[in-house]
Amino acid sequence: MRGPFTTTPNPTTHPSIPKLTTPNSYSPDLAVPTAQRVLGGRDLFSLWFSLGVGLMVLQTGALLAPGLGLSGALAAIACGTLVGVLLLASVAVIGSDTGLSAMAALRLTLGRGGASAPALLNLLQLIGWGSFEIIVMRDAASLLGARAFGDGSLWTSPLLWTVLFGGLATLLAVTGPLTFVRKVLRKWGIWLLLGACLWLTWNLFAKADLVALWNTAGDGSMPLAVGFDIAIAMPLSWLPLIADYSRFGKRARSVFGGTAVGFFIGNFWLMSLGVAYTLAFAPSGEVNALLLALAGAGLGIPLLLILLDESENAFADIHSAAVSTSLLSGLKVEHLALAIGVLCTLIACFAPLAQYQNFLLLIGSVFAPLFGVVLVDHFILRKRAVPAAHSALRWTALLAWLGGLSTYHLLANLYPEVGATLPALLLAGLLQYLLGRAISRGPETAQA
Repeated sequence: MRGPFTTTPNPTTHPSIPKLTTPNSYSPDLAVPTAQRVLGGRDLFSLWFSLGVGLMVLQTGALLAPGLGLSGALAAIACGTLVGVLLLASVAVIGSDTGLSAMAALRLTLGRGGASAPALLNLLQLIGWGSFEIIVMRDAASLLGARAFGDGSLWTSPLLWTVLFGGLATLLAVTGPLTFVRKVLRKWGIWLLLGACLWLTWNLFAKADLVALWNTAGDGSMPLAVGFDIAIAMPLSWLPLIADYSRFGKRARSVFGGTAVGFFIGNFWLMSLGVAYTLAFAPSGEVNALLLALAGAGLGIPLLLILLDESENAFADIHSAAVSTSLLSGLKVEHLALAIGVLCTLIACFAPLAQYQNFLLLIGSVFAPLFGVVLVDHFILRKRAVPAAHSALRWTALLAWLGGLSTYHLLANLYPEVGATLPALLLAGLLQYLLGRAISRGPETAQA
């Protein structure tokens, strides 16, 4: 191997990475030792299929429906999700290689000081996502309550559902990812979700004229490239937190495969259903119209199961927000998860659900080029090796990130028809490669 790096078959034994000492410790600064890496391919498939399924995914499909039509939207979803999950699974391997949480692993590329900015941005966007998830669950549950018990009943109260779902997501976040994946998802959660998705699919084929929908073009209000950017933003929105879970994976191969296959199937399936249900039963594109159409399938039971699954997305947002906060503050993850869960619930109590298309694209603008830098640094420059010491700041990586970020906004504002996410990620990775080759980091890494 060329360069001043040494490969480390077992990253948990590397002297620069301290090790966890108790099974229930989730410190983001510490590497997970081999004995605690218990998640296999099936576990990770269950987790990422579940996180790829949700009401927000359905509603994202609804965003694409009017402008692209069924055929155009499916093309954008397939291409965006495929590229996104390959990047997502590659970043997951970084977690299994290093044993570190997502934000701690960024220190290997950006330096200790450089990783603080994305950790803070990650905290802010995860609090926003967690609040959005609770709002989505609240509104859907209120709609189902009105359909079942009539307007004005207790079960239509937005405050009641906000507190219930916020409390459930917070409880899951406090218990941690191992308990949730092994005891809930793998045993029975995945089967309920599969049943719900199959029922919604059967209902669509039974009641909609899919041939007519396929032959109906979109109104042209959204370029295909923008649809691709929206679709790829869903898997990319998980980039800043996936290593928080993949660091518990047994092997890199199972981490990559379980993550990629699970998220692709879940995300493509549900987003496509969102497009088709919108065009067939809710052509106005309004959120409530889509939810009513979904509630009409199977007495609303499939929608109810997907609604409950949404709490898993909120769990991941709250838990990883706590991990980022712990990295910045040094406080315990469990305590921070409780505080952040309460904060997300309070935000959900007072914030209305607005269109979040711009929110998705903003996340892509920040984290897509960042992880272009990280992927090139980890897989190409360092050959998956771990630096012997963390530098205070890596200016080359920050410059590459800034170059990718600038490219994203330049393309998004001036040339939206060509897309922005993928070019920004590729350019940032290329800049990292060129700058990394030009500037030696020999003193900062283990000698071969």
